[in-house]
Amino acid sequence: MLSSEFDYNLPEELIAQFPCEKRDESSLMVLDRQGKTIVHKKFFDIVDFLDENDVLVLNNTRVIPARLFGKKSTGANIEIFLLGHCEQETHQPLTNEWIASSQAPRNDKIWEVLIKPSKRVKSGTIVEFSEELKAKILERLPNDKWLVEFIYEGIFNEILAKVGNIPLPPYIERKLTDEAINKLDFERYQTVYAQNPGSVAAPTAGLHFTEEILDKLKQKGVEVCYVTLNVGLGTFRPVKVENILDHQMDREFYEIPEATAEIINKAKLQGKNIVAVGTTTVRTLESAFHKDGKISATAGWSQMFIYPGYKFNVIDKLITNFHLPKSTLLMLVSALAGKDFVFEAYREAIGKKYRFYSYGDCMLIK
Repeated sequence: MLSSEFDYNLPEELIAQFPCEKRDESSLMVLDRQGKTIVHKKFFDIVDFLDENDVLVLNNTRVIPARLFGKKSTGANIEIFLLGHCEQETHQPLTNEWIASSQAPRNDKIWEVLIKPSKRVKSGTIVEFSEELKAKILERLPNDKWLVEFIYEGIFNEILAKVGNIPLPPYIERKLTDEAINKLDFERYQTVYAQNPGSVAAPTAGLHFTEEILDKLKQKGVEVCYVTLNVGLGTFRPVKVENILDHQMDREFYEIPEATAEIINKAKLQGKNIVAVGTTTVRTLESAFHKDGKISATAGWSQMFIYPGYKFNVIDKLITNFHLPKSTLLMLVSALAGKDFVFEAYREAIGKKYRFYSYGDCMLIK
């Protein structure tokens, strides 16, 4: 299967640069897989399409302000993009066992990062972001990554909230000097149920939900539960190899609480539908599926690549945004609804001026 088969042309003006004024007033395209029909609604109409036979699963990860802009001692500007913590003693990327251990020494100082520009960066270079925060460059890692040690006094997350910037995708253009817009992004590039910090990109299908919508769904008997998957930088990257089987997914940490596992297992036995909000939720649930047909409470790393031909074991419906050409997200959606039907829907969305990507509109596949 070739990545070129998942390419399409999108007019640049349809790439949403700002969120809809109200979260739940985004356009909603409803795809019926059996009838091969397409219906156009608003997101607040989602309440009409779900009932007591549905379990809604949300990714409650929280986006961290992962973009830092600083200066070297020479006065040169430099950007550091946080990717993830490293172990305190070994400076290796976090392992599942380390994260799960309550005895593990938490060290916010050692991070894997991206650096731009990086050509003249050397080990030992000091970068200053503010009076409260500096970073020492430790070493270059494979895949254009770097290891840095942050220098600060106090609580790192509190300092990061002051100094850092929301890591918007590269197709959303921003001027960092526009404080009003930056404040908007801090609020709107985050779901209303975000809880566990760790993502460098939002689970964007969840951006359309409001507390009111969730309350209405619960009143209808829809059970709501949560998983966590910390969305990584790979969500921005298209598949660059021609044969998609040669693509290597970035690993992302996920966690499924005991309560969520119980709700999903019970629902599957009762024949209810599991409705995943976002491709991150899909990958979390499908990664945790066991051959005995159950989901267990667990924490781990997912590198699951879902493309056409995959047999879904857990989810029955999906709420998702419109995705980039040649992306693994578009391939996942094509695996669920069928590539031809998905591309028919995308053509119709373009014709009707839907808004695309992170701040754009969404679809329900049922």
